[in-house]
Amino acid sequence: MKNKIARKLIIYFSAALLIFAVVIGSIFMSLFKNNTIEIHKNDIERRALNIAETISELLEGSSFSGTQGGGMGMGMGMGGMYMQGSLGSYLRNVDDIAMADVWIVDENLNLLTIGPMAQMHYTYSDMPEDADVVVKDVFDGSTTFSEGFSDMLRTPTLTVGTPIVSGNQIIGALLIHSPVEGMNDAIFEGFKMLVMSIAIALVLSIVISVFLAMYFTKPLKKMKSTALVLAEGDYTAKTGIVQDDEIGELAATIDVLSERLDKASHESERLQKQRQDFITNISHELRTPVTVIRGSLEAICDGVVKDPDQVKEYNKQMLNESKGLERLVNDLLELSRLQNSDFKIEMHEINLCDVIRDAVRSASNMARKKNIIIDYAEDRDIFMIKGDYGRLRQMFMIVIDNAIKFSKESSIIYLNLKNNTVEVRDTGIGISREDMPYIFNRYYRIKTEENKTGTGLGLTIAQQIANRHNVEMSAESEPGTGTSFKFEFK
Repeated sequence: MKNKIARKLIIYFSAALLIFAVVIGSIFMSLFKNNTIEIHKNDIERRALNIAETISELLEGSSFSGTQGGGMGMGMGMGGMYMQGSLGSYLRNVDDIAMADVWIVDENLNLLTIGPMAQMHYTYSDMPEDADVVVKDVFDGSTTFSEGFSDMLRTPTLTVGTPIVSGNQIIGALLIHSPVEGMNDAIFEGFKMLVMSIAIALVLSIVISVFLAMYFTKPLKKMKSTALVLAEGDYTAKTGIVQDDEIGELAATIDVLSERLDKASHESERLQKQRQDFITNISHELRTPVTVIRGSLEAICDGVVKDPDQVKEYNKQMLNESKGLERLVNDLLELSRLQNSDFKIEMHEINLCDVIRDAVRSASNMARKKNIIIDYAEDRDIFMIKGDYGRLRQMFMIVIDNAIKFSKESSIIYLNLKNNTVEVRDTGIGISREDMPYIFNRYYRIKTEENKTGTGLGLTIAQQIANRHNVEMSAESEPGTGTSFKFEFK
């Protein structure tokens, strides 16, 4: 019972079942009581009608010769009736026939009967409650019921009254009194059986609810264990729960979280490696020019190099190294700015065709050194977009510069503007399949003779510029055949 949810579920189930049992039991007992009384009423009504009908038939062969208190002459003595023949015999055994107390009274509530009641004197208070109403209704021709306490019978009774007819005249009221104790006993026995049934059902339901609660909480315990393992850094953990319900959806979500954490962990490791490579690459890129500059300056300052031509050569070498160092620092600053979402670039309505032509003119001067021709073709003169003229020119220059760098002498670079796509395609050495997934990563350089002076930041900067202009940049390459860069403007 350490499982709090299971304990709560058991309590909730048990409380719900108990309330259900009480409600159902109350409704059942009410219906059962009413039905029992109704059945009893129908039974004594049937008996009363049969007895009244029999008496009416027997009366045709007999006559009353006197009454207690007057009213009917039927040969009655004080306190009883004197009956002749079959009618008298029937009336003497009528209690046994009715299996209840049978009274026959006249309209004035005078007792007309024999047997146990013949020698008894009674008053109005001895009659059950509402007896006068019952008798009145009977003499009006109705069969009616009454429930009340009878001092004479010393018990609550159910009374049914029905008329005794002789000819077309109602000559008496037949009253059958049936104590309700028997009905109450039957109802009590039914109630005991109901309580026992509910108690057994409740015990069984609690046992079942325990198993159901444990079954319900078992996947929750699995998810808890999985979450603890994930918290400890093992992102390969899975719940292994497959259910078509909300718990199954939660388990699936945890498994998705596990996969994403695992992926993020590997990505973090990759980024950590990139940071380490960054430090290594930057250290190397900075140390090399700084070492050359320092060595050259020490040689000049220490008088090791005195010849004017050598001094000039050393100064030229230091200038070139400082230019390379400046280019690296500028690239780092450019990339840092572009990756900063707070850094705003100047967006204006510009003609993309002018940007491309400007980049082609500048790149043609570099291409002449290798006798390379840039073949530019466009399908329109005006292509208006919203962008930063200088940044877009820089993006195209980076790609064209790479194309020149990796192309053979006296080759052709094709640059096309068609529809909404700009393509720069060369026929150079191409990029291997192993290198293709990483060409846009920072400081990643293809290890070739042509790329020995690169910083590994050019394509990363170009991609950042494309992203800031919502331009989709992609690359395709085939080793030994050439490389194609595409810029799709949306």
